[in-house]
Amino acid sequence: MSEPDVDLEFGYSLSFPLPFRVFTLTALGILAWATNLHGLEYLGVDAVAALDLRVGDYHSPSQRFWTDSPRKADVTALYRNIYRIFITYSVWCLVSWTMFRSLSQGNPALIDIFGYIPALFALVTVLILFLPFDVLFKPERDKFIHAIRRCISPPPGAPVYFADVVFADVFTSFAKVLGDVFISLRMLLPGNSLLEPPHDHGWTRWIMPTIMSIPYLVRFRQCVIEWLSEDNTSRRPLANAVKYATAFPVMYLSAAQRLVVSDLINEKGKQAADEAWHGEHPLFRLWLLFAALNSLYSFWWDVTNDWGLEMLKPGSKPSGRPLPPRRLVLPHLHSGTALLGSHHPVEEVEEHVAYPFGLRPTLLYPLPVYPLLVFLNLILRLTWSIKLSSHLHSKSEGSIAIFLIEVAEIFRRWMWVFVRVEWEVIKKAREARITGRNSFSDTDEPDFEMITTPTMEHDSIIDP
Repeated sequence: MSEPDVDLEFGYSLSFPLPFRVFTLTALGILAWATNLHGLEYLGVDAVAALDLRVGDYHSPSQRFWTDSPRKADVTALYRNIYRIFITYSVWCLVSWTMFRSLSQGNPALIDIFGYIPALFALVTVLILFLPFDVLFKPERDKFIHAIRRCISPPPGAPVYFADVVFADVFTSFAKVLGDVFISLRMLLPGNSLLEPPHDHGWTRWIMPTIMSIPYLVRFRQCVIEWLSEDNTSRRPLANAVKYATAFPVMYLSAAQRLVVSDLINEKGKQAADEAWHGEHPLFRLWLLFAALNSLYSFWWDVTNDWGLEMLKPGSKPSGRPLPPRRLVLPHLHSGTALLGSHHPVEEVEEHVAYPFGLRPTLLYPLPVYPLLVFLNLILRLTWSIKLSSHLHSKSEGSIAIFLIEVAEIFRRWMWVFVRVEWEVIKKAREARITGRNSFSDTDEPDFEMITTPTMEHDSIIDP
């Protein structure tokens, strides 16, 4: 790294320490979810029905359906509340950062003196999250806490709901952010500095990869619950569990490579540790194998199973049907209504709909969207596996590139949600037609809570 780059990175850490980067990434996550719901509603994809966002006693999830789609005003109120949370939280972050920046003045000697500011900000934020009083978005706070509890420790015998799947998948994109939270807490402790991450020794080097693995462990557990369910007849949950399991070697083998650096320092000095050793070490080659496996397997799963596209499906053959003369954008699709406004079963509709090779018969977005999302997803999937590897950036936690990769992963997950929910809506409409349900009923007034509707694991290319 050249001298100007060193100065740039150091100045970046002075003005934007790691705790504030964590706060910023959290704000981006809130904004991403608000725009997901807003965008899906604008595009006519019934995310509320797909995720079964509703009220009532959300400690007792219901599997009943609504007669009609929720009122537009109710859907609008849902994402507007999340926008308000984002604005409130962002203003609070900005005030905290402005205070810290004005007091520290970019002076390295003052950075740690005023390190109590981000610590106080984080403490107040956590206290507000668990505040029992009906202020500051208490319904949304309660739902968020309950969603975490339901993902980590679901009631015995309870199915895995699609909303929980999406929630847990989103948190896998924040795996490195969770690791950054741990590092930030250590930085704020007496004797440490905001300008340099604390050094790991002995067993402490395994704490960060363990924390980063929590979202993957939660998702792995959900897949195992689905696989062991009495109603399950599919191998899909097991194959999905294997996908999440491949992330663990990436993180732990990365942490193990720090042992190699320590040995080099002990044997040949610090200069030897800075030299290129990765390509010659068996541990690095093993890590590279699992990183490639996790990235490619996850990419294939996104395209084929989470998005329902056929381009990577084994045995797919180009259709002899001509390409449609215009963009294949279908009318608004809501759970319980017929596709394309037709009274025929979904299978009949799909049989007569022309679609280009690699996609699927039913599309709710313009055609060019899909290949673009597939391409971006591949690039960002490869990048994210590298991002989970702490040995590649252990010396540069303040790196601008590392922060931008975390932002890019939030963007990738934001794109993923649009097509994932679209595919779930299509599957729900298909199942409703197959089972002969032309309408759904619910005696309760609809409202919004991330519960209900188990995932439809049987609708997969991996089924027996």
